[in-house]
Amino acid sequence: MANIKSQKKRILTNAKAQDRNKAVKSELRTRIRTAASSLGTPEGEADTRLAIKRIDMAAAKGIIHPNAAARRKSRLMRQANAAK
Repeated sequence: MANIKSQKKRILTNAKAQDRNKAVKSELRTRIRTAASSLGTPEGEADTRLAIKRIDMAAAKGIIHPNAAARRKSRLMRQANAAK
């Protein structure tokens, strides 16, 4: 454990941010998995749109890198276009 007061605070703050980031990343994986599995079905387009929205939000918050977001969206759209 740190002795410096500001470092103790950073440890607590980082733990909170880690929990938030973990929740967002978990939801992101779930949305992408749901969208990929529902391709070709009537609700597939809505699931894909929602997954892309979540990817963009995660990139905007700095949880994932913008290039990683672009790559994930590209892969998802490639799968969606192949399913049509």
